Amino acid sequence: MSISDNINVFNNLLKGTSARLIAVSKTKPNADLLEAYEAGQRAFGENKVQELAQKAEELPKDIEWHMIGHLQRNKVKYIAPFVHLIHGVDSLRLLKEIDKQAKKNERTIHCLLQMYIADEETKFGFSFEELMEMINSDEFQELTNVKIVGLMGMATNTDDMEKVRHEFKSLKSIFNKLKEAEQASIDMQELSMGMTNDYQVACEEGSTMVRIGSAIFGTRNYN
Repeated sequence: MSISDNINVFNNLLKGTSARLIAVSKTKPNADLLEAYEAGQRAFGENKVQELAQKAEELPKDIEWHMIGHLQRNKVKYIAPFVHLIHGVDSLRLLKEIDKQAKKNERTIHCLLQMYIADEETKFGFSFEELMEMINSDEFQELTNVKIVGLMGMATNTDDMEKVRHEFKSLKSIFNKLKEAEQASIDMQELSMGMTNDYQVACEEGSTMVRIGSAIFGTRNYN
């Protein structure tokens, strides 16, 4: 099937769920993104700052750009003027840099805090204890140009869907606890969980964003 067909298939699959599609377009050429765009897709996820900035400059301006990869502090400035949502904020130091660059651009940048829910050492993210310590810290309270709008998590890469379900349930539980927090800079709306192999379970457990790449664009290109 074509890219546009795949976009339509996934949007139909997501009907009746709380999730919407983030098309993961990393390594893909502009022509592929434009095909998805012509099919009505507006939210695209990239994991490399340089590629994200270049595509944002070259492609239609109404695209909603999501930074879904591990973000280094020294690269925040390149996406701060335009990024719609940063999915993987995994430290207070990174959040402070995002706040600094958002101020320079006279905007508020929406962020998701990445939680460590997987049984894999290669994943990034906060533990629940680290998360609570951060959001209750004076340094966090002083941030004025970032808004925490949700959480992101990556489940263990396994065929055991019950294990994946348990991990997604734990993330939703943390989401619900933070939703009750009365802080100006926290407004829990988004739960970014689920990718090509586990999005169905993620949707069942309350995901609001699924990050789908290979099932739309085909196998990733490695340069």
